[in-house]
Amino acid sequence: MTSLITGGSGLMGVEVVRLLLEQGEKPVVFSRNPSTPKLADVADHVEGIAGDLGIFSHVLNAVKKTRPDVIYHMGGMLSVPSDADPAGAIQANALGTFHVLEAARLFDVSQVLFTSSLAVYGADIKEDFIDDNTVQHPLLFYGATKVFAENMGRFYKRKYGIDFRGIRYPSVLGPGIRTPGVAQYNPGVIEECAKGNPFTIWVTPETRIPIMYFTESARAIVELGQAPVEKIKTVNYVLTGITPTPSAADLADVVRAKIPGAQIKFQPDPELQPILDDIGRRVDDSNARREWGWKPGLDLEHSVEEFLKELKANPDRYV
Repeated sequence: MTSLITGGSGLMGVEVVRLLLEQGEKPVVFSRNPSTPKLADVADHVEGIAGDLGIFSHVLNAVKKTRPDVIYHMGGMLSVPSDADPAGAIQANALGTFHVLEAARLFDVSQVLFTSSLAVYGADIKEDFIDDNTVQHPLLFYGATKVFAENMGRFYKRKYGIDFRGIRYPSVLGPGIRTPGVAQYNPGVIEECAKGNPFTIWVTPETRIPIMYFTESARAIVELGQAPVEKIKTVNYVLTGITPTPSAADLADVVRAKIPGAQIKFQPDPELQPILDDIGRRVDDSNARREWGWKPGLDLEHSVEEFLKELKANPDRYV
């Protein structure tokens, strides 16, 4: 079976590629730069196509050439760049998703799996938790593009029968993340301290943001795609990640325990703190557990351990 992975050279995309290879599938990476050191050891088994999601002909040609059974739509612009460049975010996230869905329709791709985000939530949340039915009033432009993309997917599912499914991910934890994001202090504090650098966390110690290690996030979308279609009722699912949701202080304590001498301080950002406070709630992912059998794996301590092991074992992947 052939799968096209947009954004397949990114941290989570690369892990999806590896999981698919282990299952005997044929992954094709679609990215602006599909030649990545993260896949150097399996490069002979992975096809790469250079392209831009915002250019329809690039997406059409990639889908026409590969005729995938499944598209993992994981590419796009992240939170901080999206807020800095809304026009670029429309091009990458909104039009990019439309291009993927329309190409899937034109070339009879049966399934599209989408990486959304908890950033679809924000203002006007009445409960002390977030679930699949929580009101979607995002504070970030990034979140607004994800809401639009989710609803385009629902339309293509209803109108054209494409098996569209998505996950609203928490902050993803893993080495080598360079693109700025509002919650990227989570991977940043681990990686920078591992390199011997001091790190300033830009939220209060009490701030709790749902996080998930990148191998877990990749496993989740592969498992979602393989679930029987009759089980899928909710379509777009929240996932809670590490349970219980750790505070920034909890993360700092684990990093200090694993990296003696780690220099960590807190300096809350007055612009970012309110945004993170709004989405920093308990996440109820019972629909994902009930409908397609999702089970979270790693706790905080083991996630940090795996992060450090990966960084040490494969430093060339994360330069």
